[in-house]
Amino acid sequence: MKAVICSKYGSPDLFQLKEIQKPIPKDHEILIKIKAVNITISDCIVRSGKVNFLLWLPMRIFVGFRKPRRSILGLELSGEVETIGKKVKKFKPNDQVIAFTGKYFGAYAEYVCLPENGTSIPNDCVIVKKPSNLNWEEAAAILTRGTLAFHYLKKAQVSEGENVMIYGASGGVGTYAIQFAKKMGTNVTGVCSTKNLDLVKSLGADRVIDYTKQDLTKENEKYDLIFDAVGKKHSSKIKFKNILSSKGHFSSVDDGSPKIHIHQIQELLPFFENGEIKTIIDKIYPLDQIKEAHEYVEKGHKSGHIVIKID
Repeated sequence: MKAVICSKYGSPDLFQLKEIQKPIPKDHEILIKIKAVNITISDCIVRSGKVNFLLWLPMRIFVGFRKPRRSILGLELSGEVETIGKKVKKFKPNDQVIAFTGKYFGAYAEYVCLPENGTSIPNDCVIVKKPSNLNWEEAAAILTRGTLAFHYLKKAQVSEGENVMIYGASGGVGTYAIQFAKKMGTNVTGVCSTKNLDLVKSLGADRVIDYTKQDLTKENEKYDLIFDAVGKKHSSKIKFKNILSSKGHFSSVDDGSPKIHIHQIQELLPFFENGEIKTIIDKIYPLDQIKEAHEYVEKGHKSGHIVIKID
């Protein structure tokens, strides 16, 4: 099978597409024929090894100290079960699934073996049935970005009629956050760049602010929740407290690494199965252009998701 190998930390130039042996599932594992892979900034951080000093040790414990412990990276995929181990009970051949590979990685390949009984993100591997109405590329992008948006909005306990601002509304988390916030009955203001104004409006935002042309801190509106969907590296210099309501609060995707359990993921999936929430795809690359996909994500200007399609 074909697989992208990353033998040490560094730039996307280190990726090498190689022909390697196809894995064989153990008793409690399933072999997935991978159809699509979601590429996020988390993938880029894992590949580069560059993180905040305080996160250096936890990441190295998870990924590997001198080099990636697993030479085939990749965390989020959609695919079809090809074969199963003799003790597998939850899945059968031909099942269409989506998966977060966790500590096993392995998504940058044509096939991967994963254990069937994962329970949570980001500590473990999680495999669930693919929503039937989504194509492979759309489905591959659900698990991490969809669950993060859903988790933080539910945690904030926003109520119908409240004002919510989504900062970074056109990104992977942001495009989902707009839609979930509207499902909760809130008044949503999306913040993005000029080129994404129409996209953010199309997802249901009641108002859209172009951060390149408007000073957010001079807003007349007061917000009950400001959700930073891109990370404090970009938002920390903005004095959001000036536009928070008396009981309002700010939350960010950088507020820890929430452990999202399988029951929360199962709660999320019906929104996709019913067509209530949609996935926005910016670009689709073939496996042999994974270098270009990582480079594009690292520029920080993507709209929605970047996906690798594996034929």
